[in-house]
Amino acid sequence: MERTMVEQTRVQQRLIEDEMKQSYVDYAMSVIVGRALPNVKDGLKPVHRRILFAMHELGLSSNKPFKKCARIVGETLGKFHPHGDTAVYDSLVRMAQDFSLRYPLVNGHGNFGSVDGDSPAAQRYTEAKLQKLAEDLLVDIEKNTVDFVDNFDASLKEPLVLPSKVPNLLINGSSGIAVGMATNMPPHNVSEVIDACIAFIDNNEINVIELMEHVKGPDFPTGGIILGRGGVANAYKTGRGKVVVRGVVDVEEFKSRERIIITELPYQVNKALLIENIANLVRAKRIDGISDLRDESDRTGMRIVVELKSGANSSLVLNQLYKHTALQSSFGVINLALVAGEPKVLGLKELIHYFVEHRKDVVTRRTKFELDKAEKRAHILEGLKVALENIDDVVALIKGSPDALAARNGLISKYSLSEIQAQAILDMKLQRLTSLETEKINKEYEELLKLIEELKGILLDVSKVYSIIRDELIEMKKKYGDERRTKFMEGAIVVEDEDLIKKEDVVVTMTGSGYVKRLPLETYRQQGRGGKGVKGTGMKEEDYVDRLIVCGTHDSLLFFTDLGKVHWLKCYGVPEGGRYGKGGNIVNLLSLGPGEKVSAVVPLKGFSGGSLLMCTKKGLLKKTKLSEYSRPRKGGIVGIKLREGDKLIEVRLVNASDELVIGTKKGMAVRFKSGQVRDMGRNASGVRGVRLVDDVVVGMANSRDTLLTVTENGYGKRSKVEDYRLVNRGAKGVINIKCSSRNGKVVGVKQVKDGDEVIFITKQGQVTRVAVSNISVIGRNAQGVRLMKLNSGDKIIGVAKVANGK
Repeated sequence: MERTMVEQTRVQQRLIEDEMKQSYVDYAMSVIVGRALPNVKDGLKPVHRRILFAMHELGLSSNKPFKKCARIVGETLGKFHPHGDTAVYDSLVRMAQDFSLRYPLVNGHGNFGSVDGDSPAAQRYTEAKLQKLAEDLLVDIEKNTVDFVDNFDASLKEPLVLPSKVPNLLINGSSGIAVGMATNMPPHNVSEVIDACIAFIDNNEINVIELMEHVKGPDFPTGGIILGRGGVANAYKTGRGKVVVRGVVDVEEFKSRERIIITELPYQVNKALLIENIANLVRAKRIDGISDLRDESDRTGMRIVVELKSGANSSLVLNQLYKHTALQSSFGVINLALVAGEPKVLGLKELIHYFVEHRKDVVTRRTKFELDKAEKRAHILEGLKVALENIDDVVALIKGSPDALAARNGLISKYSLSEIQAQAILDMKLQRLTSLETEKINKEYEELLKLIEELKGILLDVSKVYSIIRDELIEMKKKYGDERRTKFMEGAIVVEDEDLIKKEDVVVTMTGSGYVKRLPLETYRQQGRGGKGVKGTGMKEEDYVDRLIVCGTHDSLLFFTDLGKVHWLKCYGVPEGGRYGKGGNIVNLLSLGPGEKVSAVVPLKGFSGGSLLMCTKKGLLKKTKLSEYSRPRKGGIVGIKLREGDKLIEVRLVNASDELVIGTKKGMAVRFKSGQVRDMGRNASGVRGVRLVDDVVVGMANSRDTLLTVTENGYGKRSKVEDYRLVNRGAKGVINIKCSSRNGKVVGVKQVKDGDEVIFITKQGQVTRVAVSNISVIGRNAQGVRLMKLNSGDKIIGVAKVANGK
């Protein structure tokens, strides 16, 4: 009963919102300070600092034998870092990878992974010791240069930061994700960074632009080429910026063909994944002109060979590789580090400032430690000198004393010595009484006096402290300085694909199952009326050609889907194929949703002027300014808000004065002015365009020249537009063609004139190209003439116009 009362008194009532808030803040700060972010002074996160300190404690210096990584991980876990062994080993491995750190801190022996993303061997197989650079991060740690705190169980002490003789945060960078913030700092060249630090020491008022004369930009361990310096300048000024990096490539002539040789990759790019991605893009026809791809990398360096097809444009292929793969990558710089336990975004000058101030503190504390040690030693030597000057009396006093305590007290009282001095005399060996040893003591004392004077002078003059820092930095530059690996491409311009693509007319075909391709227009030869045509595409038996568009390679294609969305693609982005190839699937080119299908395609030269007029299966019309569709997002944007059960079947580019004709499946037609449909927003549903009676709309054409109507059984006709009276939108319309058993239902209507050509596409994939002048102009409600001879069971499912016979 008494125990229950005690427990009840310890229970506190608190709102769960307050408790959750406080607990989350505690957790967030623990991650920010204790795990994810580096300290601005030594550039290390706690796990890396603890690993290096544990290796230092184990005596794993660069000139000692390697030791099993499992031993190092166990030492770190058991003494300093009470987390998972995988996290510790992964951190140890990264510090040994020369493709991860510009200047590795750990010397690894065994399999420590590769740039292909291969995992390192298990920690029981690999061995490690400190690199010389890591030793310089730890140098003087025993001289009270940094603060120590209790480890997780208060049984040992660990350093808060390392003395860090080199600016590790800048030369090796750091990356980490905390709670609500992240850091991503690039590595730099040690020579450049040290030069900048020296320039800062010489002139504290130096600005970022002047510092950039020394620090040119990031220097990645994997090399690469940085495009321009704008992103670098922003990062150095504000602490945030974007650096665009390309791999290093060469183009070689080989057996009358060209091949691209990749010798360096952007930082943190996985070589194996890059090669796999290139292969997938080639298979999906997103990248054209590559015939073979292989990795010839070996111990001497990286070499990825991209073989090009005969006649392929290497500049175009390279541009596609830069655009679609990690061969060109962006490094988002976020210079976030802990400053006195608080996360701050820092520019280049601030990073250098905090490092120099840290070194100032380290040198000052080291000097005080050495001064204290020298003064203590001088104090002892002063006592020994007294003893040597009075050696006979001292020996007699000691011999005449009953015990050591009496002898020590006798020395203190007779010669005015301290307890420490008296004990040092008692501990002195008899060999020190020789004249040679006496001379050594006197010489050591004189040197100590000079050292003490020098150390006191340093502590009294801060300029001497900075001079020491400067000299040590110069020493580090001589020791570790090397050539820059990452180059710069000044004034780099990213060339768009279309700048490298020849302007020509092409035919874009699309099948019912979504396969799309483009071919040169010359692929389809002109034939007489009634010809059987040529094979236009290779398909599965259950597939069929759904639509055919004639456009230029530089045109934009707007893909409208049955869900009322619109997607954007350049014509040259459609994979090029042969007459018998099926092409690539549209889902690999556009971000279509589940079950989303393309229902209309509009080729455009640009997005200025005019409007898009849309017609749905149920006869609704909606007109929207073309500029509304100039910037579709990756996942598409809303083109029209469709009503339940309706589908978008036709989209045309119109002006206010245009007249249009809507054709229905049962052979009716409505001619109206586009001005009767006002411009609406992209989310509108539209207004009635034609009154339907158990009928659906099959197409919409401009009301100019003559109107070509095509039926599914291969018949059709041209009619004068004047034969169709102009009515208001929403009318029932007039007879366009008689849908007899011979003709079948209407499949399409097109506005054509003499000099044009049309292409018919059948369900079985047959394609016929016919001059419009070969098709008779007859009455509005006539049955028409044969346009295409069909195989048994075949039907026409699409028609496209070739303007001006091109």
